Amino acid sequence: MESGNKKHLLDKLSATIVGDNVCPELRSGATQLVFGDGSHDSKVVFIGEAPGKKEDEMGKPFIGASGKLLNEMLEKIGLTREEVYITNIVKYRPPENRDPSKKEKKAFLPYLKQQISIIAPKLVVTLGRHSMDCFLPGKKISEAHGVPEKVDGITYLPLYHPAVALYNGSMRQTLMNDFHKIPDLI
Repeated sequence: MESGNKKHLLDKLSATIVGDNVCPELRSGATQLVFGDGSHDSKVVFIGEAPGKKEDEMGKPFIGASGKLLNEMLEKIGLTREEVYITNIVKYRPPENRDPSKKEKKAFLPYLKQQISIIAPKLVVTLGRHSMDCFLPGKKISEAHGVPEKVDGITYLPLYHPAVALYNGSMRQTLMNDFHKIPDLI
């Protein structure tokens, strides 16, 4: 599929989420929908859990402290933010940056799956347990991180969320080691 067509389909999907009024209680407390950012032709899609305060204000995923670390890790494996696609399961900021609920993740999952289908990456990197659980349910991030798994023709690589490395410095190397597996998978 051509990049222009992918962009059109992604824009249409974004408008559909707004039109379908997905999670109206979240939407009412958010500044805007935070749909996704990056290359529509990317070989890798990164999926976090939900937008934070900065993301909600700017309309782009992973632009706060976790996003800076993500950018740094991308650089270390020879990729730029512009070459990958970054999104979240839940597209509106939960109040007080709380974890997204099961109901909220379930409501957004069909749209997220369409988003992935349009981009058609070789690899989906789940960032954190919430994201991982949507695609690899029943697993523990402490056991599954860094281990690629193929499901329905898509390779998933579960990783710890970058925020973990920000709050627990000893996790930074674990995250970086797992991150270095990405180039071989794409």
